[in-house]
Amino acid sequence: MANQAHMCKSCGEIKIGAGHLCDPVEIDQAYVCEHCGGATKDPRHICKPKLQNINFVCIACGRVAELPKQLCNPRDIVLMAKHEPPERII
Repeated sequence: MANQAHMCKSCGEIKIGAGHLCDPVEIDQAYVCEHCGGATKDPRHICKPKLQNINFVCIACGRVAELPKQLCNPRDIVLMAKHEPPERII
């Protein structure tokens, strides 16, 4: 299938479709990044365009996001850089 995600056995690169991969293998689940359009197996993928918009980090699990509502226990990254203690810890 042309829309099926494939991963190269040699380099690990992931593409939608098998084109431009030297040794493509179908993978069951891939995520398409809404910021860069790249396909990846890791749902926590962070690319350069996404990194520019990140403002918060979850102090429970370490996931990062643009908005605090996207995290279970958000903390502002700027405040963390100032070494201020977190407001809440699970």
